Amino acid sequence: MVFASICELMGPVLNGPARGDIVAAAARAPRMPDALAAIADGVASHVFHTSQGTIRFAKLIERYDGLARAEGFHAMHERDGASDGVSPDSIPIGVLNYIAALRRNDATDHRVLAILLDYYFMHVLALMSLRIWDDGDANANLDRLGHLLAALQGPQGSGHRFAGDAETLILIATSHHEPDTRGYDLLLERVRTLNPAHQLRIALGHAGSVGCHLRFGYEATYAKHAELMRRDHAADYPWLRFSLMTLIAGFKAHAAEADRAAIAEALIGGLSADPAQLLSESALAEAFEPHRAELLARFETCRPADAAYSPLSLFFNLSHSVLKGAVIDAMLWGEPWPVTLNDLLSSRADATPHAAPLSKRQALVTTLMDYARKNPERIRGRSLPVIVYDPATGRRAFAAAMRAIEAP
Repeated sequence: MVFASICELMGPVLNGPARGDIVAAAARAPRMPDALAAIADGVASHVFHTSQGTIRFAKLIERYDGLARAEGFHAMHERDGASDGVSPDSIPIGVLNYIAALRRNDATDHRVLAILLDYYFMHVLALMSLRIWDDGDANANLDRLGHLLAALQGPQGSGHRFAGDAETLILIATSHHEPDTRGYDLLLERVRTLNPAHQLRIALGHAGSVGCHLRFGYEATYAKHAELMRRDHAADYPWLRFSLMTLIAGFKAHAAEADRAAIAEALIGGLSADPAQLLSESALAEAFEPHRAELLARFETCRPADAAYSPLSLFFNLSHSVLKGAVIDAMLWGEPWPVTLNDLLSSRADATPHAAPLSKRQALVTTLMDYARKNPERIRGRSLPVIVYDPATGRRAFAAAMRAIEAP
């Protein structure tokens, strides 16, 4: 089945009453663990029963997941720390089991079920984002995926938001720890075949996200040993270079103030990951130079402050951890977060048409940091929170980047 046909089949599922039917059927169980178990049956088998008939995604998932794994990606699964292999359960099932244990004495809350179901479908769309090049026009396929994402996060859903655009689904699908990194080079080659508009949106998300990821690595994982970080994150640097070069080209091509502000913020976010190394590369330095004065002025407006939200103050090990943490918190309290990953990568109130208020972004990162501190992970023999929001450290990273940019 071709990609366009799959999108046509997915559309009614996300736009119609199907999700409501699935949640309502599971919510008949009075206790939360039993209701979650009913949802788990469908999520694990990729088969759901609704008033409109049975929905079967098993063959689609098996085919696309097999293709992704052959290229080195596990879009719907994460690594099992105990076995150092891939968890047999999908990420949504892992979250479901975690919440079922914590809320084992609670009455059923349909909002929790709806958030989990949307989290599952978000992973299906993320998996699909890796296959837009398989048949048909990749740009058109990505646009189709954007319509499905809008439906997922539309009025038929839980109200929880994951991504601001379809391009970010590619980032989400690949933001796991993958020992086999060959797929990243192959995927980047494919991304370069997309039209400039799609490439720019990919660059906006990747520059900000990789910036947060590598700043975390520099400060926490590698204790400020930049060379060690560069060696261990060799797969990230080609994507970061692509993103920065694409952003500079976009800055040159776009005259609208909102576009230039967004691009400048993403640029400083990406450059702050490793400014000395990145700006020592002639191609990037030469592309940057004609815009130096204007970009420096715009970068100053991005300086982290204690009283204002800034993505430069955000540090995390994986984008996936941020999304997962937000879903877990939403399911613990039955309150969806209307904050996308893209929202967290911007300090602009109008970052997207549906951008979350800055107060919501601040509240989410504060919540995630508190959770991460109470549940640290073992990284290189140390217990570390994997999500940190710290304006003081953000200012140091910003100052280091500005010194490298201003250096003769």
